[in-house]
Amino acid sequence: MVVVQGQVVVGAGGHTGAVTADQSSSAVTPPEHVDVLVVGAGLSGIGAAWRLQQERPGSTYAIIEARDAIGGTWDLFRYPGVRSDSDMFTLSYPFRPWTDPKSMADGESIRRYITETAAEGGIDRHIRFGTRVVSASWSSADARWTVRTRSAAGVQELTCGFLYVCTGYYDYAHGHQPAFAGLDDFTGEFVHPQSWPADLDHTGKRVAVIGSGATAVTLVPAMAGTAAHVTMVQRSPSYLTALPGTDALADRLRRVLPAGLAHKLVRAKNVALTQAFYQLSRRRPERVKAILRSIALRFLKDPAYVDEHFTPTYQPWDQRLCVVPDGDFFRAVRRGDASVVTGHIDRFVPSGIRMTTGEVVEADVVVSATGLSLLAFGGIELSVDGTPVDLGEEVTYRGVMLSGVPNFAYCIGYTNASWTLRADLSSRYVTRLLGYMQRRGYAIATPSREAAGEGRRPLLDLSSGYVQRAIDRFPRQGARNPWTTRQNYVLDALTAPWADLRRDMAFTPVSAPAPVPVPAPAPAARPVSPETALQESAR
Repeated sequence: MVVVQGQVVVGAGGHTGAVTADQSSSAVTPPEHVDVLVVGAGLSGIGAAWRLQQERPGSTYAIIEARDAIGGTWDLFRYPGVRSDSDMFTLSYPFRPWTDPKSMADGESIRRYITETAAEGGIDRHIRFGTRVVSASWSSADARWTVRTRSAAGVQELTCGFLYVCTGYYDYAHGHQPAFAGLDDFTGEFVHPQSWPADLDHTGKRVAVIGSGATAVTLVPAMAGTAAHVTMVQRSPSYLTALPGTDALADRLRRVLPAGLAHKLVRAKNVALTQAFYQLSRRRPERVKAILRSIALRFLKDPAYVDEHFTPTYQPWDQRLCVVPDGDFFRAVRRGDASVVTGHIDRFVPSGIRMTTGEVVEADVVVSATGLSLLAFGGIELSVDGTPVDLGEEVTYRGVMLSGVPNFAYCIGYTNASWTLRADLSSRYVTRLLGYMQRRGYAIATPSREAAGEGRRPLLDLSSGYVQRAIDRFPRQGARNPWTTRQNYVLDALTAPWADLRRDMAFTPVSAPAPVPVPAPAPAARPVSPETALQESAR
């Protein structure tokens, strides 16, 4: 194992080498131990490792990754046109400016950016690839986690003082696949974006894409240029908005300012615009509906077509808004290279898809972009002192930790903004907590289950099918701070650096032989100006 100063970061799919007993001795060599284990070597895991190295340089860390490469989501998805639906100035790391001209980047560019970040920080030397974390068992008596992993070498164990799960919330192994009647009758090719065949050639073929989410609106224009025709088959419409693929302000600022400063300014601008539009959507939904309809109408020039295929029944941001860079989806429809069919699928037939209206969408290739499956914490089985953790019964603490689960953190992004915005705040909170524990001589930090109080609501506040199918298997959030998971980056950025680490948290001193939680005293109030908070959050 390679040990760096800082925590051990276990990346998605990361692994650790086996520690075997000395064959010449009857003594059993204890498992390898690290201070912090981070699971996942995607966008979140690499960012976590960077923060650990910079802010906790006295601790050991390692990364465990189930896949064979860095990148997580951006290494998994390889379908045509795969890209981000967030701008790269907010999706990229605040400590490593995005310098590519593209504001809405393709998947390969994002994967390369993450990989280069890991290489620059020496993080890649601490990743153990091809290893999946199966379970993690906490012992209060030993104040450590015992983590079981599985790889080609078999089942192995290691221990850590703090476990940080950065696996996101998608099931990488299985996408959502509805049971389509008559699928076996279809004579063409049927594929899912999550397992895209490398040798699939859609050139000159009729393609049908089932779905209306981000994956579908990405696939359609990407395939429309070479396919004979692409039809998006949707049960109901989604809200789409067109944004520039490049940022004109960024281009100008880069010519006159250092890259880091230009990045911060554009990042702040994009955060402000995104949050403002989200707040307007929640407070004035009818106005936002009119704005989104006018965008579609500007490209398509057909009010009836827009009303039928681009006017959802739900309110804006009840589901995540789909971004269309430079209006590429609308342009493909306008050119006649693509079209939309809205309605319910009756069944598959040999030549394609038959709708309940009797219309048949003829296709040589059908892509089932019907959504992803969610998986909490990478499917890792957690237990505390021999008792399994029922995630659906626990409450999130500051959107980072769990009630009653010691020395454990997870990383999850915003639903209404770029993933990295919250991911980086979460990693900074973890390093701040670890520093506090070290200074005060604490070995264990446990969010108090009793302090969570009454009142529960879902962790994710979206009505999308992929969320609703699995949300009961995720922790819930409470009714008051710090047990809520806010969807407001500006407010979080202003308050997170000064969050009371002691509130509703029980600490156990290093010297304590038994798990006796000791609540810390309430801290003295510290007045902080907004200007100071903004400077600190940008640090």
